[in-house]
Amino acid sequence: MAVVFTLVVNFGDDLESARGAAATAAGWPPLKAGHHRIPLHPATITSESPEYAESPAYAQLSVLPVAVGFGAAPDRPLPRIGLTSEELTELGHGLYDLLAKFDGYQAAMVGWDPDSLVDTTYLRTDLTDELANGSPGGLVVSESLHRDLGMGRHFAPFAPGFVWIPWQGVKPSTLTVDRPS
Repeated sequence: MAVVFTLVVNFGDDLESARGAAATAAGWPPLKAGHHRIPLHPATITSESPEYAESPAYAQLSVLPVAVGFGAAPDRPLPRIGLTSEELTELGHGLYDLLAKFDGYQAAMVGWDPDSLVDTTYLRTDLTDELANGSPGGLVVSESLHRDLGMGRHFAPFAPGFVWIPWQGVKPSTLTVDRPS
């Protein structure tokens, strides 16, 4: 199973905007992460079927930094770049800078496997309390979705037509890995 640090964007049924965003990402320069310059894999657009049967499928764009995650298919021939939480935070801010150039989407987020958090039905049905309390940090939504869901006062302007719960970055991990002797 792959674990990826990525920008994920829900474009609803607006495939043309998703294609425009993919073209923007294709021309984006490598992102800064400490002393690293991390290029981006070509953006992928998939049709996501939410876990709720009554939810419509939506066009999802994913922008994956090269060699940052664990086990992602496009990274398999490459050595993984181990980044600190500070470097991942800087990389994440670069992905949010890219997102600010997109238009026509409903919800977006940067992080480790944030796919489920851009499903608007999931936001409506399972995260209403969290959204009202200002989490998850880094969630960007269209102003119209924000109004429709009454998502709360914790949202701030992100880009024209979009608001977000400001992202605080990647927290240092408490995970330890035993190394063989």
